[in-house]
Amino acid sequence: MAIDISDLIMRIEEEIDEEMPGPSLHRVCRLLRERVAHYGWVGYYLAVPAQRLLVLGPFDGAPTEHIRIDYGTGICGQAAVRGEAFVVQDVRAESNYLACSLETRAEIVLPVFADGAFIGELDIDSHVHSPFAEQDERLLQAVVSLTAPLVKSILPEG
Repeated sequence: MAIDISDLIMRIEEEIDEEMPGPSLHRVCRLLRERVAHYGWVGYYLAVPAQRLLVLGPFDGAPTEHIRIDYGTGICGQAAVRGEAFVVQDVRAESNYLACSLETRAEIVLPVFADGAFIGELDIDSHVHSPFAEQDERLLQAVVSLTAPLVKSILPEG
């Protein structure tokens, strides 16, 4: 399924309000989930480097019990350690996967950086097996670039 990246990026830019970073990030998550059929859950995890911990930030989708994830644990934790995008087309084949939902079949995680430092990540779960393509990575790279200042402004202390 083709994603109209330029239209979606334009809509995301309209949702960004630096005066209200948390609600803006939630709207971005909701827009991605509504506009991309194979995105079942979209959320941000915020880095707490001193504790080597990710803390759940704004998201759209079903609630998750994974509100705190140690670096190295699960797909999100692995992406935090590596500092690079992590794409898993079949979560059942991943030995270090943290199940957020029984429906999740695939996951993509992109790190968010500000001033060269890792500050969080954008996490997408899909209920479809092998849904992610190069266009998803291009779209989501643009999204993390646009939203990095918002993520930086809501980072937890510690």
